[in-house]
Amino acid sequence: MKQPLAYVHPAAKIAPNVVIDPFVTIDRNVEIGEGTRIGSNVTIMEGARIGKNCTIFPGAVISGVPQDLKFQGEDTVAIIGDNTTIRECVTINRGTASKGKTVVGSNCLIMAYSHVAHDSIVGDNVIISNASQIAGEVVIDDFAVIGGGSLIHQFCHIGPHVMIQGGALVNKDIPPYVKAAREPIAYAGINSIGLRRRNFSSETIREIQEIYRYLYLSGLNNTDAIERIEAELPATKERDEIILFVRNSKRGIIRGYV
Repeated sequence: MKQPLAYVHPAAKIAPNVVIDPFVTIDRNVEIGEGTRIGSNVTIMEGARIGKNCTIFPGAVISGVPQDLKFQGEDTVAIIGDNTTIRECVTINRGTASKGKTVVGSNCLIMAYSHVAHDSIVGDNVIISNASQIAGEVVIDDFAVIGGGSLIHQFCHIGPHVMIQGGALVNKDIPPYVKAAREPIAYAGINSIGLRRRNFSSETIREIQEIYRYLYLSGLNNTDAIERIEAELPATKERDEIILFVRNSKRGIIRGYV
């Protein structure tokens, strides 16, 4: 249902039951799936691919030109998954030649005044709280929760099921299943409440805690800690995921609390 006061480019592909409120602008090369609602004064620019049953609140700007001086107008996209809510005045830029796309997954909540920069990849079921700023080429894995007003440095990787304190300055990778807090940002324990809410068993949570005892409480460096974990702890999905994350970290993982 399109309001007469909205502008929709004739080449945009809009599902028949999308609700478009007044003063919306939708550019060419845009696709919007069925059941989505676009609030007033939303601007959806070239390259947007918005899924089904999303809600985009007033003032948001989707698929804006990247704030990257290397961008030369290449054909890139910003992809939003199904059932995602984008609150007031959120900005999500499309990709550059680096990756060609910016992605926000399904079932996400991106709260007001947050920014997701070019080529970032946000997984499913992620919550980004108010006024958080996600720099370019950041990866945020499934079920992560970013506290309000957080600043995440470019190229950082946030693991799955992570909980980040509000107002955090994140300049290192944050491994899976942990809480990150304090200033400078540091390991603050396991996100046990979040894991229980997502039906992780008590035994699995204890195993994760034991892994992080080796990494953060043993006095070992990361390489030695990983060797001990592999030698002394049974192989599980969670263990191997943590080991792979630490080994592949390009920026290094956050420090332990001193």
